[in-house]
Amino acid sequence: MSRSTHAGAVVFRLTGKGPRYLLVEATGKRGRWVFPKGHIETGETSGEAALREVTEEAGVRALPIRRLRRIEQKQDGKSISIVYFLMSHVGRAAPLENRRTRWLAFDEAMEALDLEKSRRVLRSANRLISRSREKGLPWRRMRRAAARLAARLVRKTLALLPRRPPRGRRKQRVGRSVSGPKKGTRNRMRNVSG
Repeated sequence: MSRSTHAGAVVFRLTGKGPRYLLVEATGKRGRWVFPKGHIETGETSGEAALREVTEEAGVRALPIRRLRRIEQKQDGKSISIVYFLMSHVGRAAPLENRRTRWLAFDEAMEALDLEKSRRVLRSANRLISRSREKGLPWRRMRRAAARLAARLVRKTLALLPRRPPRGRRKQRVGRSVSGPKKGTRNRMRNVSG
């Protein structure tokens, strides 16, 4: 298969006890845990689809770090190709689906995942995170990138809000001045009375 049909993410967050990985309960299969993933919509990149699926399925905002690997598997008798991304947790969002989520340590996540292909994806993600922590990868860069992403989301959200009409002259009510006395009126009043 030459083109990916689905996109998913291995989302992690760093804790004092090491990285924790996000798993969501599979649709219609209680007790089966998987990575958030879904179909790539028309006009959408695989990265955009992975971000959307993480938000919709788990209610998590994440920052994409890098592309991981692509796996082929059967779903409902059809071959699908899933590209996975490594993403860092940056906050909560409102999920669109009512699914249970879990944040698990590497060993717990390996045990919870039932497909060997998913375990391979998790192993490669864990190796990247471990190597980057050993080398002292600039996590500050990651935090700055997350802050830039948040600022961009705020700007885009504000751009969607209706704009106020330009400020111009306000209509004055009869018998009342909106802007107060006119310039120089106070001095003229002193001169008249004084």
